[in-house]
Amino acid sequence: MIGAILIMVLGAVLLGAALGYAAVKFRVEGDPLVDQIDAILPQTQCGQCGYPGCRPYAEAIAKGEADINLCPPGGAEGVQKLADLLGREAKPLEAEEKPKQTALIDESRCIGCTLCLQACPVDAIVGAAKQMHTVVSAQCTGCELCVSPCPVECISMQPLGENIDTWQWQRPVIILRQVP
Repeated sequence: MIGAILIMVLGAVLLGAALGYAAVKFRVEGDPLVDQIDAILPQTQCGQCGYPGCRPYAEAIAKGEADINLCPPGGAEGVQKLADLLGREAKPLEAEEKPKQTALIDESRCIGCTLCLQACPVDAIVGAAKQMHTVVSAQCTGCELCVSPCPVECISMQPLGENIDTWQWQRPVIILRQVP
């Protein structure tokens, strides 16, 4: 009995060592440019750029297969940051720039079909089958992917109000007057 346990422990140690060596030897380094581009993107995973998520879009930008102005949630500010990073000229956004928004479910009309749960790429909608659903607004990225699958049209998009997390400082406009 003790011999069987020792053989199992020895086998586990040898396999663990082999896996550890393989992890170090065959490690694949990520592209640091892709990581930097991905960090600039808003991580909405909405697909509005034509790619299934922010990481594939970042990889396409790095390879030169996609332009930097395809991300509506990133807006003009995101395009400018990407242009600065890549040393390119900033272009106007391909789509309409929208204010930051969140989904809102009219819970009195929700039938609990779970189609919105399946459509949400960031799991910001909570609920169960045949029960009302609600949106965790702190998790919602405003991608609008949950709106179209809803059969009773109980989901609407609401602009985020200005608060300490969403407020952005704007440079003040200085008006100079000539003194007589």
